[in-house]
Amino acid sequence: MKTVPTMQQEDHPLLFEIGAPGLCAVSLPPSDVPPVKRSEAVPGELLADDPPALPEVGELDLVRHYKRLAHRCFNIDANFYPLGSCTMKYNPRINERVAAMPGFINLHPYQDEADVQGILELLYRLRCDLAEIAGLAETTLQPAAGAHGEMTGLMIINAYHSSRGEHRSKVLTPDSAHGTNPASCTICGRRSIPVQSRKDGRVDLDDLRAKVDEDTAAFMITNPNTVGVFDEQVADIAQIIHAKGAQLYLDGANMNAILGITRPGDFGVDCMHFNTHKTFSTPHGGGGPGAGPVAVAEHLREFLPVPQVIRRHDGTFGWSSDRPKSIGKVRSFYGQVGVLVRAYTYIRAIGREGLRDVAEKAVLAANYVAARLKDRYPMPFPPPYAHEFVTVPDFPGSGVSDIDIAKRLIDYGIHPPTMSFPVHHCLMIEPTETESPATLDHFVEAMLAIADEIENDPKVVRTAPHTTPVRRLDEVTASRKPNVRWRRCDGTATARERSHST
Repeated sequence: MKTVPTMQQEDHPLLFEIGAPGLCAVSLPPSDVPPVKRSEAVPGELLADDPPALPEVGELDLVRHYKRLAHRCFNIDANFYPLGSCTMKYNPRINERVAAMPGFINLHPYQDEADVQGILELLYRLRCDLAEIAGLAETTLQPAAGAHGEMTGLMIINAYHSSRGEHRSKVLTPDSAHGTNPASCTICGRRSIPVQSRKDGRVDLDDLRAKVDEDTAAFMITNPNTVGVFDEQVADIAQIIHAKGAQLYLDGANMNAILGITRPGDFGVDCMHFNTHKTFSTPHGGGGPGAGPVAVAEHLREFLPVPQVIRRHDGTFGWSSDRPKSIGKVRSFYGQVGVLVRAYTYIRAIGREGLRDVAEKAVLAANYVAARLKDRYPMPFPPPYAHEFVTVPDFPGSGVSDIDIAKRLIDYGIHPPTMSFPVHHCLMIEPTETESPATLDHFVEAMLAIADEIENDPKVVRTAPHTTPVRRLDEVTASRKPNVRWRRCDGTATARERSHST
């Protein structure tokens, strides 16, 4: 087997250690307003006795410092991120350029409709595109993330049942569902009831039939699911659910695998959300701005959030709140518009054929990697896979766990896959369609090299990573007792700490 190179990291000083009194990275122009005494502008009790102990650094050293830090960090532009379920794929630069156009970034949400026809048309076209992709009647762009979209979808479903004089208290979710599914149920005042899966990862229809009844509001399914298989029973599931008057909700997290190939509305879905970062290449939220548009079938349209962007009879665009049964507003203004601009750009850039190509390449990449790893890494669910697959590493007597393999991958410049979800001690691997065959081969060769290391010298894997500024951490203690003091990687005090100690 060929040798796979690992990453090397050198240590760098902190800003406090490279600065010196009097250095500055900026030159501010003279103030154009009269000076004001601090004591007059700020109450005395709010003023510190001394200025903050900030580093003083020259501009060039400052730039180089942050450049070095940037090169240390894993990021989607520099490293392969096979994060199953998360779909961490490349964000095309054209998306960023369009979103940064002055006509978009200089908009204000309170501007008059007549002055913002361009963005209103873009949003209208995007919601229509998403409805077509979903095979459903209409879409709202308000939700700010996938989980927020789930909550919005369940609110819509609750409103639908309430309009019929029904209060249905439970929502069924497969045992392989995303954790946000039962969380969204709880937030919406509904009980989450798990439905068992068969050994092949698909829904156990007998268990579903036993648990669905007239008190069921919805069944939340992810298809393809989190173990990487498409549940071809979905039309039967829809029939079982609808027979009891419940709604079929699709968690659209894995649309990357069926985009342009099949439409959820065509196999019986009533309501779904999109994760724009997973499907349409917008930046991953990571706790920041995201978007989780929700598409619904015809009978749920009247419950969508308001305002809704519309096209009027005269061809102009505007806002409409004329929906008496709407669940109301779920987001300030109209969601994360900058993210939505990126999603629209992506859809228009690749077109109808490109959307299908995304899914085909994502599925091909996952099955290619799985086929190359199957002899060394056991896979509990049989192929073919959709866009991701699960392996449960098994190296008896080595003392190596899934987290050890994940840590060792860092030495090869690869971000660890998702761990212990949806199966204990598993690695869930998703290559995505944006990675080249060379990158996929590098990942496979790294995984096979790690398997060899486990058999020949397992300590190398158990003590990984070896090339990062920070080595193996006590993750439980770090989570429960965070220590955010400035301290070098080797544990010695920084120059700032030494100066303060004296």
